[in-house]
Amino acid sequence: MPRSDALSEGGPAQAHDSDDTRPRKSALSPALLARVFHQPSLIYFNAVAECLSIREASRRLNVSSSAVSRQIGQMEDALGLSLFEREVRRLKLSPAGEILFRHTRRITTPLESAMAELDMLRGLRTGQVRIATIESVGLSFLPDLIAEFGSRHPRIHMDVAVLPAADVLSRLVAGEVDVGFSFIAAAPPPRIEVALRRDVRIGVLMVPDHPLAAVPNLTIADCLSHPLAVAKPEISIRSVIEPFMARAMMVQPPMVEADSIRMLVELARSGRYASVMTPIGAQGEIASGSLTFRRLEDPGLPANRFALVVSSGGELRYAPAAFYEHAKHFMSTIELPGAL
Repeated sequence: MPRSDALSEGGPAQAHDSDDTRPRKSALSPALLARVFHQPSLIYFNAVAECLSIREASRRLNVSSSAVSRQIGQMEDALGLSLFEREVRRLKLSPAGEILFRHTRRITTPLESAMAELDMLRGLRTGQVRIATIESVGLSFLPDLIAEFGSRHPRIHMDVAVLPAADVLSRLVAGEVDVGFSFIAAAPPPRIEVALRRDVRIGVLMVPDHPLAAVPNLTIADCLSHPLAVAKPEISIRSVIEPFMARAMMVQPPMVEADSIRMLVELARSGRYASVMTPIGAQGEIASGSLTFRRLEDPGLPANRFALVVSSGGELRYAPAAFYEHAKHFMSTIELPGAL
């Protein structure tokens, strides 16, 4: 990697006080490393690792870009390893940077927790909540949940990532998010704690006058004789319905596959397609009567298990803990179409 001062995006590289061979070929002694890796350096490094941008990190920290770049350069020089790589207009953690970031989060998290608790003591109630959610939840009740929580805790910053179900769980395990909303299997994956589970029916979303709306005891086999829209494999419901689709058809008929729940809803709204999905993500259309939801009656077809999940590895800081408790209460009281 080029010298660390060149990390300041868009600006010329500043000359080091010594030579141009940094980072050095070998690390400093443990005693000297301890002096270099003082708390500000870790805070600066974590900010750049999270933002993947010197400029964005400097704005977050309210310091100059050159100060951030200088701290990163000192860390790289002390380690004898590059921590970031350049990717077009943004940075990327190097293998050494990924290892360091994984460990520095464990060091700085207790300090962030302490600051959040001190702010709470002062009555400020500040902090950050990192939320990962599947799309259908983001399209349905999560906005109301966040709005209600935000009105009670206006100084808490919330970061929401909309992801496939598997990515929600992997980010929780990696410590990259605090709270997740996802569909899960019967047994949760290792290191995932299920705070609250709601089982919902799998069915077909369609306009009220669609021919399938009048079919008694609707099955997947009934659906295959009509234009059908289904989720792509990266959406969790596909793995649930795939065996039933395979058993019901000799040859797969033409169908629309989409990696978006919203697209499945809109395809159902078109009137041409019936979309296989849960009702989560289409509550508004079902409530207004513009779409109808019929559950599938295939023997053995399981419900889709939706859950509020957290990592089982440690305690939540003040802001995530407050959101977590609020989300548990909110989810236990809302009505979900198709819920068991």
